[in-house]
Amino acid sequence: MLKKRQSISLKWLLLGVLITNTAMSFIWPLNTIYIHETLHKSLVIAASVLFLNQLATMLGSLIGGKLFDSWSPYYSILLGIVLNIFALGGLIFFHAWPAYALLLILSGLANGISVTCENSLATRVGNHRSSYVFNLLYFASNFGLVFGTLTVGYIMPLGIGYVFAIATIIQILFLVVAIINYNIHFNQTMGDRKQAIKKGKLTPKILGALVMVLICWLIYEQWQSNLSTFMVEKGFKVKSYSFLWTFNAILIVVFQPVVTHFDELLLKHIRGRLNIGILLLLASFALLLLPFKDNYGLYVTSMCLLTLGEILLFPGVASFVDIESPKNLTGYYQGRVQMFSALGKAIGPLFGALIIDNTNYEFLFLICVLMAFLSLLIFTLPVISASKNSKFIH
Repeated sequence: MLKKRQSISLKWLLLGVLITNTAMSFIWPLNTIYIHETLHKSLVIAASVLFLNQLATMLGSLIGGKLFDSWSPYYSILLGIVLNIFALGGLIFFHAWPAYALLLILSGLANGISVTCENSLATRVGNHRSSYVFNLLYFASNFGLVFGTLTVGYIMPLGIGYVFAIATIIQILFLVVAIINYNIHFNQTMGDRKQAIKKGKLTPKILGALVMVLICWLIYEQWQSNLSTFMVEKGFKVKSYSFLWTFNAILIVVFQPVVTHFDELLLKHIRGRLNIGILLLLASFALLLLPFKDNYGLYVTSMCLLTLGEILLFPGVASFVDIESPKNLTGYYQGRVQMFSALGKAIGPLFGALIIDNTNYEFLFLICVLMAFLSLLIFTLPVISASKNSKFIH
């Protein structure tokens, strides 16, 4: 019988996150191309499938957080992994339309459960602050994405079935790791857990942070979707755009450990950390408003600001919410972080496309700057009447 633990080892949690993101990075770069070029569906349909995938991820985050708190952290994450194995395994044999879309949406649901449980377990790592762990998780997830996206280019020529087969095998490996090392048990009765969940609420501080991260992901998604077509229109090659994401990965590998090293200092000034992150995102898009759009250095500098902003911002939000929330509702609150993030990712590409279709790219960049400033206001404006209710003793 597997030994039950009160906390999880950091190395096994990091390995799980690395495996998860490696597997999923085999899939997401291919979705739009495969649906449009191979399945011969319109770009609108492709975007709609990805939108539904993110909505399923939101639902998975909600389910994962509830199960983590009220049922079992161990069996909750195993459920997410098994569902993903079923979805990815199904894609090996059923990757025609509409099976591809349905299984991709199921994978989004499963991934939402798994990632929420991983983030919730990050608050239960022995001998480490949760903020320190969140920084390392962000590093591991990005390292997995880089490794997966680099590898999938060599596997894809063999056939799409091989891509899904390897992604499935990687998820099976994660299942083995989780079965052996994720058997976490908290000293809390089922009745206590259900009673705690009824008391869970989004205080003004936490809600402000969640709305802020939704807006920031919506903005960030413009770089992952609409900026590619903008650069091509300006005469740059696709590989020039792709290099910016290689540069993004290099910056994360270099600077994320630096942020982790100064974690204690940054934790004391967590609001300042997040505010600076938002301002860097804002500056990234403000730079694109300058009249030097034929200069590649403009995009490199903008990507540098964007990356430094995300390093401070996205893992920092999870830490902030953990500080402001009770320990026995980790799943509930970390699930909300994942839900609002997924919503921003879901509506971001469509939001940008609608603005571009009706105006132009420059107006989109201006809107992004204004929305970043709005998110800063939402997060930093004091809510005096609720300040006492937003603090919990850990």
